[in-house]
Amino acid sequence: MSLAYRANADFAKLNHPMRVPLSAEVHSRPFLQLQAPESITHFALYLQQDQPSRQNHRSSQHQILEQLCLHYGVAGPHEQARYFFHDFGRFRLKWECHTEFATYTFVERGEAGMDFRSAFERMPVQHVPQEWLAGLHGKIIVAAHVLLCKDASDDDSFTASIRELYQGKSLVGSSGGGNAEVWTDFLIHPDGFSRFVVRDQHLREFQPGRLVGRLLEIETYRMMALLGLPQAEATQPALNGIENELAELTATLVRNQANGDQDMLHRITSLAAQLEKISVNNSYRFAASQAYFNLVQSRIQELREVRIPGTPTLAEFMGRRLAPALNTCTSVTQRQEGLAKRIARTNDLLRTRVGIEQEQQNRKILQSLDARAAQQLRLQQAVEGLSVAAISYYTLGLVGYVGKALKAGGTPVNPDLMTGIAVPLVIGAVWLGLRRLHHQLSSKH
Repeated sequence: MSLAYRANADFAKLNHPMRVPLSAEVHSRPFLQLQAPESITHFALYLQQDQPSRQNHRSSQHQILEQLCLHYGVAGPHEQARYFFHDFGRFRLKWECHTEFATYTFVERGEAGMDFRSAFERMPVQHVPQEWLAGLHGKIIVAAHVLLCKDASDDDSFTASIRELYQGKSLVGSSGGGNAEVWTDFLIHPDGFSRFVVRDQHLREFQPGRLVGRLLEIETYRMMALLGLPQAEATQPALNGIENELAELTATLVRNQANGDQDMLHRITSLAAQLEKISVNNSYRFAASQAYFNLVQSRIQELREVRIPGTPTLAEFMGRRLAPALNTCTSVTQRQEGLAKRIARTNDLLRTRVGIEQEQQNRKILQSLDARAAQQLRLQQAVEGLSVAAISYYTLGLVGYVGKALKAGGTPVNPDLMTGIAVPLVIGAVWLGLRRLHHQLSSKH
């Protein structure tokens, strides 16, 4: 073992466990190396799931790629790989696995001097196995053709050819500082693909690949961002129903109808649960749409567009068509948050009113308890008076027996006189004794 190898092995032990993976992440999705003329077919496959799971998504996308590689007898990438490139001879394939989708970019060398219509009829998709394409039913979210060409004709004739190719009214184009021109209409044509034309004027070695990569990312992220729009539109009726029921409950609360407070509290709790379920279902999709929209804007800024007279730029098109869709998602999110706050305020008001009513009931109970305690006190005082009389009566009887016993023993005592004289003394002593006992019991409590 050489000293250099041992030194490298020892140094590798000093690395953080994530140093190499994090460093490789920066280089995990390199741009294609393109040189005009080139024909590119691009697919983005989206596998919808109830709960986004990166692991299940990646394994499913790997299975689809392995089926394609198996058709050509090519070994697929490692199951944890997120990038794959291979030259199949007739075409080159670049595969990338993202969080929610995977992209397949097929590249084939084009023929110089071919008109646009003929070039778009001979794209790399013709080499893709038809049975593999048929198996992608319901998975393709983006399908695009890109024609990278070098056109030496004058600008007027080139623009005329472009307008003939894109016969619609939504033609979009821009110039990249005089080095390239980009043309598209962002429409899905009868063949099922959107079309991009990139005119290479003075691009350097790696610039065509970066430019085409940004265009494909714009198209892919644009479609992924729009996935939140149908969900936002489908949420509106449910929010309308919650809002109307909340308004009805609030009006009932204002009318001070206290008979059904418990029922109202149950209905408000049900509304809060419904809204929370809607928010949970929408939160991931709306957040993802906003992230994709930010990526679209970032990629457009990287194009450094220069206006072509009479033609809207990609930034203008996205500002007029894509931004309102994202604003709809944002407004639904804000509406959900506003409804949640209103439900919370109504719930607090109702709970406050229920609490006040309970306090009033408790006050009435306490008042009745006070009245009952007063009655018990008066009854106790009456019982104490009777007790004094009863105890005094029996005590005086004992005094009479004592007087009779003394008289029988020869003592000159009149029992009746003795009993009469003892009456106030006995009554006073019994009354004082009971009062003292009452005070002792009260002090213990």
